[in-house]
Amino acid sequence: MNKILLLTAGMLLKCLICFAQQPATIKGSVTISNGKSAPHISITIKGIGVTSDEKGQFIIKQIKAGSYIIKASAVGIKHTEKNITLSAGETKIVNFILAENDEALQEVNIAAIKNKYKISLPSASLRLNEPLLEAPQNIQIVSEQVIKDQQITSMSDGLIRNVSGAIRTQHWADMYANIKMRGSQIQAFRNGFNVVNSFWGPLTEDMSFVDHVEFVKGPAGFMLGSGDPSGLYNVVTKKPTGIDKGEVSFTAGSYDMYRTTVDFDRKLTEDGKLLFRLNASGQNKKSHRDFEYNDRYSFAPVLSYQTGNTKITAEYVVQQAKMSQVGSSYIFGVKGYGTFPVDFSQSDPLIPPTTINDQSVTVNVQHRFDEHWKLTAQGAYYNYKMSGNSAWPSKVNADGTLIRSIGIWDAASSMKLAQVFLNGNFNTGGIQHRILAGFDAGNKKYEADWNASVQLDTDQNPFNSEHPVYGTNPAAYTAFNTRRLTPLKERAIDAQGLIGSKYHSFYLQEELGFFSNKLRLTLAGRYTDLSEYNWGTPPETPNKASQFSPRFGLSYSIDHKTSVYAVYDKAFIPQSGILRDNAQVKPLTGVNTEIGIKKDWFDNRFNTTLSLYRIVKQNELTSDPTDPRRVYSVVLGEKRVQGIEFDLRGEITRGLQLIANYAYTDGKVTKANPDVESIKVGDVVPGFAKHTANSWLSYTLQDGLLKGAGVSTGFSWQIGRVPGTWSRTDNKPLPNYFRLDGGLFWGLDKIKITGNVFNILNKYLYDGEVYNFGTVTTYAWQTEPLRNYRLSIAYRF
Repeated sequence: MNKILLLTAGMLLKCLICFAQQPATIKGSVTISNGKSAPHISITIKGIGVTSDEKGQFIIKQIKAGSYIIKASAVGIKHTEKNITLSAGETKIVNFILAENDEALQEVNIAAIKNKYKISLPSASLRLNEPLLEAPQNIQIVSEQVIKDQQITSMSDGLIRNVSGAIRTQHWADMYANIKMRGSQIQAFRNGFNVVNSFWGPLTEDMSFVDHVEFVKGPAGFMLGSGDPSGLYNVVTKKPTGIDKGEVSFTAGSYDMYRTTVDFDRKLTEDGKLLFRLNASGQNKKSHRDFEYNDRYSFAPVLSYQTGNTKITAEYVVQQAKMSQVGSSYIFGVKGYGTFPVDFSQSDPLIPPTTINDQSVTVNVQHRFDEHWKLTAQGAYYNYKMSGNSAWPSKVNADGTLIRSIGIWDAASSMKLAQVFLNGNFNTGGIQHRILAGFDAGNKKYEADWNASVQLDTDQNPFNSEHPVYGTNPAAYTAFNTRRLTPLKERAIDAQGLIGSKYHSFYLQEELGFFSNKLRLTLAGRYTDLSEYNWGTPPETPNKASQFSPRFGLSYSIDHKTSVYAVYDKAFIPQSGILRDNAQVKPLTGVNTEIGIKKDWFDNRFNTTLSLYRIVKQNELTSDPTDPRRVYSVVLGEKRVQGIEFDLRGEITRGLQLIANYAYTDGKVTKANPDVESIKVGDVVPGFAKHTANSWLSYTLQDGLLKGAGVSTGFSWQIGRVPGTWSRTDNKPLPNYFRLDGGLFWGLDKIKITGNVFNILNKYLYDGEVYNFGTVTTYAWQTEPLRNYRLSIAYRF
C-alpha cells in the first residue's frame, strides 16, 4: 500500500513538473497608426524570430515561462518593444501599433516581398511616395520571383517578355541591354541614377544582385532626371532586409552553361541596426553559334546602418566579363534572311577575348524627420573599363563573299552622380498634399578608341560562307598590341571618341488630393542645365543648353481598386553621335500625352493596366542609313509614335500566377530632315513590331504528395516586324516571330528545383536589318538558339 501511495505521489509530482515546463505561445498582430495591417515585420523574442504575414498577424510557439522583451522591427522603421511575462502553457495576445505612415510600410514591403508576380508599391528610388494604383503613370515591375522562375540571368536574357511593347535586338548579345519601347531606346537606370554614358549603355546587370526591375513607361524624365519620353527601366539592387537568411543556387544548361550564385543576408548586431548582405555569382557560358562565349563574375556587398531616424546604406558592385568580340553574332548574306544554319558564324576562333571590368560605389542616406517628412541624399561613382575588339565586314560582294574586319574597341567610362530629394505629406482642410522637391547633378566622361582595324580576308581570297575557312590572317590577333602602348585618352582624341556631359537640375512636384484623396492633381516643373561634348567636339568648348519642362497629371479613384489617369509631360535630354558635317548635336526634346486605367482584382491578387499614348519627338539621332559600319548618325526631323498597351500580372487563383501583355505600336516619321535623303515622311520607325504579345503562366500544387510541384509555360509573339535599320532599297519585312517556352519545378521547405525548356517548337528564330555596302544590298541577322534547356537547384538557409 505504501508503495502504491509513493508511486501515485511520484506520478502527480511528475505531472506538476511537466505542466510547469509546458511551453507558452504568443499570438498577435501588427498595424500602423491608421489601422492598416503591417506585413513583413520582424517579431523577435530571446533569439526566436518570425515575420508577420500578409494580414499583419504572427505566432511564436515553444517559449518557456518567464519574463521577456518582445520587439517588432523592420529596416527603415522605428522598432517597438514590450515587456511581457509568460506563464506555463499560456497563449498570450500581443498586438503592436507602429507609429509609421504608408510610405514607411511601403519600403518594408518592397524589402520583404520576394515571392509574388505582382508588386503594388514602387521602390523609394522612384520617389513617388504612393501606391502604383494612384500614380498618374504606367509602371510595370518585374519581381525577383519572376526572374527566378524564368531563370533570367541578366538584363538581356528575356526579361522584357514581362512588359508590354518592350523590344530588344540581339546586336549587343549579353554586353548591353539596349531595350526599346514606344518607338525609342529607353534610358537605363540603377537605383534611381541614369547610368547611360554612351549610346551603348552600361554593362548588363547580372541578376544575382538585382531585387526587381521597374519599367516606367512614357514621361519618365521628371521623376529621375533627364530621360527619354518613351520611358526608362530602373534596376533596383538587393539590400539587407533585417532577416537572417541566405540562398545558394547552381544552374546548368545547354551550350556548356554553368552558373553559381550566393545570397547571404544577416544582422550583424542583435538590435538589427547594422545589417549586411552579399550577393555573388560566377558563370561560364558558350553559345549556339561557333566561337562565342561569355564568362561573367559579380560581387556585390551592401552594408546598412540605422541610428535613430537616419539610415545609411553603402553598396559596392563589381562585374567582370570575358567574352568573344562584339558583333560576332551577326551573319551577313545577299540572298535574304536566315539562309545559313542557326549555329553558323562568320567570326574567327583565334581572335583575342574582350574583357570588361565594371565597378560602382553608392552611398544612400535617408533621414526621417517625422512620419510625414523624409530627406534622401545619395551619391554614386561608376567606373567602366573595356579592352576588346569589334567584328564587322568592311566589304560585301554581290556573290555573298565578304571581307571580315576586326576593329579595336578600348573604352573607359566614369560617372559621378548625386541626388537630394525631399518627400512630404500634409493636409490643409480637406486637401491632401504630397510634396517632392529635389536636385540632381552628374558629371559623365567616356573615352573610346575604335580608330584602327585589320582585315581577316583579302579581295583575292574573300571569306566564302558556303565554304568557310578560318584563321587565314594570324597577324590580326596581335595587330593592336603596339597601339595599346599609347594611353587610351590620346588614342580616343585621335579617334574622336570623347563623350562627356555635366548637368544639374532642380524640380518641384505637388500632388493635390481632393475628396478624401479620390481625385489627385499633379503639378510639377523641372529646370535642367547641361553642357556636353561628343565625337570630336573639344571638351574645352562644350555645347550648352537649358530648358524648363512642365508636367501635369490627373488620377481619379473610381473605387479603392480602380483608378483612371491622364498625364502630359515634356522631355529634354542630351544626345551623343557623329554627324557627317560635324554639326552640333542638339538635345532631344519631346512631348508625351497619355491616358489609362488601372485595376486591382479579387482582393488585390492581380492587377491590369490599359494605356493609350502619343509621343512626338524632335532632333532625335538615329543611325545613318548610308553607313553600314554604324559610325555616323543623322538627325530626324520629327517622329510620332502612338499606341495601346495592356498588362496583367498577379495571382489569378490560389497557386496560379499569370503575366500577360499586349502592345500595338505605330511609329512614323512626320517631318523629314531635308539633308537626309534616305528617310522620308511616312517611313515606319525601325526595330519594332506593330503587334507584340507575351504571357507566362505558372501553377503550383497546394496540397497532396506533390505539394510544391508545378508547371509553367509562356510565349512571345511579334506580328508586323520591321527591320532594325532605315532602308529604302529593300523594305522586305521580317517574318512574324513566335516562341514557346515551358518547364517544371518543385519546391518544399528549403529546396527549389526549376527546369525550363526554351524554344520548345525548335524554330529558327532571328531578328534582322538591311545594310547597303556600296551598291550591294545586304541582309544581316542574329539567330536565337534552337530548343535548349536550363536546370537550377537552390537551397535556402
